[in-house]
Amino acid sequence: MSFAAMMLPEIDHEMAGLRTSLERVPEGQLDWTPHDRSFSMRGLVTHLATIPRWGLMVLEHNGLDMDPEKDRNEPVASVAAALQLFDAELATLRQALQSTDDEDLRAEWTFKVKGQVAFAMPRMGVMRAFVMNHMIHHRAQLGVYLRLLGVAVPSLYGPSADQGDSPVS
Repeated sequence: MSFAAMMLPEIDHEMAGLRTSLERVPEGQLDWTPHDRSFSMRGLVTHLATIPRWGLMVLEHNGLDMDPEKDRNEPVASVAAALQLFDAELATLRQALQSTDDEDLRAEWTFKVKGQVAFAMPRMGVMRAFVMNHMIHHRAQLGVYLRLLGVAVPSLYGPSADQGDSPVS
């Protein structure tokens, strides 16, 4: 079985949890920020909606040289726009991954920040660490934002205390 075939169920599971989390974002709270050094809700939602695009960059290019001051996504206008963007980006990523062979996934991919190498590793490792784990980290951050706003946090890996199905209160 290819790496892509093994990874697709994980992507489907994790991205479904992300979509459920994004669906819970209150439309009227997109400009809310929990702390002056934190993403706004809109910034976090935009970042999460575009994470599948990162996977596509990994599959289609040999690396990325990012300038954090210049390389910014256009902020989403609404939760509905974020979901539409996310769905389209995820469909494109899934299609690209299905047509990528293991040899391409073993090829080295390099991430630079303003020309300085941050890391280099095989694409399959980048898909897991830079794309999936990164998304999971920010999805958890979104869960904290939801909790702070009194919105029920969805169940992702088991019962959620907010769903009334958890033995932990």
